Amino acid sequence: MKKSSVEQLILETLSRENTHLTSLQVYEEIRKQLPAVNSSTVYRALERMSKRGMVSVSDIGTGAEVFEVVKNELHHHLVCQECGRIITIGQEDVRTFFKVIEQINDFEVFTNHLILFGLCSECRKKDNLS
Repeated sequence: MKKSSVEQLILETLSRENTHLTSLQVYEEIRKQLPAVNSSTVYRALERMSKRGMVSVSDIGTGAEVFEVVKNELHHHLVCQECGRIITIGQEDVRTFFKVIEQINDFEVFTNHLILFGLCSECRKKDNLS
């Protein structure tokens, strides 16, 4: 099995789903098209692609790392700890925050994928009704 075909299928899967998938979820999707593929092949391909900056790896609080396609624009996420909703925010939304942190701490921030946990507006509304 060619590496490039597995990597291409990974990119197609992550782009089509347009979400964060675990390595197991990626494997299950790819196996539908390549029944002979094994999970270690998919996992190694994801690792290579992550090192090359093609996919990002994140911990969004689900207990397993998740992967997504790296697009041209840096972006970050807000993750609701109650319902699991993921809100994507742009680099411009956190740029000022990073600058303040850098100035206060005399520190250069290299983070290219920030994840903040909290409660979305819908879950906050539900909590206020209880």
